[in-house]
Amino acid sequence: MKKTSYIYHSMLFGSLILGSCSSSFLDVEPMTSVLESNFYKTVADADMALVGCYDGYQRTTSNGSQSFYLTAEVAADNCFGGTGTTDGRAFQAIDRFDIAQSQSDNNIFDGTWSDYYAGIFRCNTLLGKLDGTDFSGNTTARARIEGETKFLRATMYFDLVRLFENIPLLTSPTNENIPQSDPKAIYQLIVSDLKFAAANIPATAYPKSAAATNDGRATPFAAKALLARVYLFYAGYYGSEDIGVSKTEALAGLEEVISSGQFALVADFKNLWPAASYIPNASNNTLDISKYAGKGNAEVVFAQKFNNTSNYNGYVDGNRWVVFLGLRGKNWSPYGQGWGACTVSKKFFNEFDNKDTRKTASIIDIDGENITGFDLKDQREYTGYTIKKYAPTALPDGTTNTGGDKDMQLSQDQDYFVIRYADVLLMAAELGSANAQKYFDEVRKRAYKTNFVPLAVSKNNILKERKFEFAFEGIRYWDVLRQGLNNAAATLETTEDVLSGSVPEKVTVTKERFLTTKGFMQIPNKQITLSNGVLKQNAGWN
Repeated sequence: MKKTSYIYHSMLFGSLILGSCSSSFLDVEPMTSVLESNFYKTVADADMALVGCYDGYQRTTSNGSQSFYLTAEVAADNCFGGTGTTDGRAFQAIDRFDIAQSQSDNNIFDGTWSDYYAGIFRCNTLLGKLDGTDFSGNTTARARIEGETKFLRATMYFDLVRLFENIPLLTSPTNENIPQSDPKAIYQLIVSDLKFAAANIPATAYPKSAAATNDGRATPFAAKALLARVYLFYAGYYGSEDIGVSKTEALAGLEEVISSGQFALVADFKNLWPAASYIPNASNNTLDISKYAGKGNAEVVFAQKFNNTSNYNGYVDGNRWVVFLGLRGKNWSPYGQGWGACTVSKKFFNEFDNKDTRKTASIIDIDGENITGFDLKDQREYTGYTIKKYAPTALPDGTTNTGGDKDMQLSQDQDYFVIRYADVLLMAAELGSANAQKYFDEVRKRAYKTNFVPLAVSKNNILKERKFEFAFEGIRYWDVLRQGLNNAAATLETTEDVLSGSVPEKVTVTKERFLTTKGFMQIPNKQITLSNGVLKQNAGWN
């Protein structure tokens, strides 16, 4: 038998439960005496293993590998790669779909690949042990645990198949080299898992009223919302509905989320985001955070949770990609410093209506906000604009306000909103709800306030609205891809003048380079080597 990194990354059960995450349900004491041979006996054991599965999902980002979020933003049309002038050019290779930008970068996604398959391994292990666990007739607990585990597996596979398309499909722990599967089979498993989660996780298991203790748990509402997202992407990109979910089913699930009464739009868009809602007070070196809607607010359907307790001794639970979005080497409270990735396109900034409150909530306008002392010599692809939604935050004296060890790189704890209620409304409108105009208007009224002007609902208008509503949330790229490859190529093609190290540079993304990759990313060369050539590289990345 041949052991491969993409399958056999995290074998010991101890690794399932020793991680720490942000919400209280993820706080687990170390159990070094727990072994696979004496575990998986009781409901409590299964619940503990389930926490390990959530931890595995969190580690797909907190390990510091190339994150799904950053990849989606760099590849989309709203941002450039950015980072520093002395950094490697992996982000430029992704942004331009061109490995020639960084020819030695053969393993950009190696950590990503390994982290995701490690998380999937945890889920598969737990699912394989459920029949041997004593639920003593507690079928509700069995169904809930299985539903949450399958939701997490579906979520991780959905990220992987969108990133790479050609991936191995593993539904049980194995150390065999598994060839890449037909993408359709991956999507069929995702749909099956999400349908099971929607039908078996009790609607009362994790109510929003108890978000302080259970935020981040999978719910039937999250499963139904994600199922609609899966349907829209697959039907759009592949032009087919043959994965086990229909348009009617996808819409019905969204309508159930809406009618549940569990969710609502936060009144002011900016209050969804710490950097947009925090107000610095230099006189006492504090941040007024009273406007921030909070992690478990009414709009969050599902979030990936993070905490500030990461350290250099093994705790890995912080949001490692947020620091990439900070102003390059510059604290300007409430914005914290970072690596200067994802500089925002000037074209996109100018396209954003000034009457739209989402513009100032989403983008840091460096000159417009009078941010001084910014070192242009250290910034690549400077445009004057950068992301605000997920920018790290800092106190007026420039120190981090996150708590924990207050380490700029480790202590970032902003959650990633995987699905917001606004997305539920706009997906339902796009899928042809009888209330499409009402749902569309709800989102736009929040954005424009007193400047709201009615606009007829249509697919084109919905997609345009999604561009601004979900800017910099890791959604735009997939919305572009699902419009078909030729349309996506035309949308992503761009040329823009920027500054790199204070020197003029022209960023060019061509249709031809995008089309050679079909929108998918580089499979790590290390994984191809470890598989003894069983894995094959994606087109355009050789």
